[in-house]
Amino acid sequence: MKETPSELRIHNNMKAGYLTVEGFLGKDDRHFHDIIREDHAVLQKISISAVQLAERMEYFTGKAFEIYDGAIIIDEKFRVEYKSYRGKIICPFAHPGVFRKGEIFFKNLENGIELCWTPLNIHMIAEHGFFEGKGSKHRLDPVILKQALFGNGDL
Repeated sequence: MKETPSELRIHNNMKAGYLTVEGFLGKDDRHFHDIIREDHAVLQKISISAVQLAERMEYFTGKAFEIYDGAIIIDEKFRVEYKSYRGKIICPFAHPGVFRKGEIFFKNLENGIELCWTPLNIHMIAEHGFFEGKGSKHRLDPVILKQALFGNGDL
């Protein structure tokens, strides 16, 4: 299937060197539609939505952002720290708006899972179901993300 001009622009935006040095695809040779489709199937299998994951990520990000400098322990089980960087970034899907540059460092103190994400990751997961390509610096595997954010219990 041939890409539309819009899809081609999105795909180019995701490559290394366009919007970010590393890009959003990592070593993944698949088209972004295929990445989204596979992650969506995983989400169905583990009974959670991309929006639920993004909302939980936003909760932790907001708490960490309030502290501004240093880490915070939330609910005695999660350690979260927000590191802010200068500038803003746009969505590679050409979605309106700009997003703060920064990284959220997260650790589930009960199961030891550590993750790192950006404000743009939250948006791309919630609005586009895009967790980035395999091998990407900020790739978030949906299974591991659910285990980290919610632990072994149910939602």
